[in-house]
Amino acid sequence: MKEDPIKSFRNAFQGFLKEENLEHTYKQKQVIADWEKIMGKTIASRTTKMFFNQKTLFVKLSSAPLKSEMQNSKAQIIELIEKEIGKGEVEDVRFL
Repeated sequence: MKEDPIKSFRNAFQGFLKEENLEHTYKQKQVIADWEKIMGKTIASRTTKMFFNQKTLFVKLSSAPLKSEMQNSKAQIIELIEKEIGKGEVEDVRFL
């Protein structure tokens, strides 16, 4: 039976990330790329900038009330991110 080429590529890509020690960086980029999927269109539309420093995600928001609300929901936000990319990749979220 032939191996599925998609699984084969996925395995090769994951092997490459692991070998080059890029897994963490890839997952960080995945969080930024999937922010709308993780948090929803409304929050994503009010997000102006995102970046990581170590395992802390910094999110710049254009709405002060939203920033306050998000600050109070940090634990739930980290849980949503962990559902998407796995545990241990994001330890803290800070809103600017």
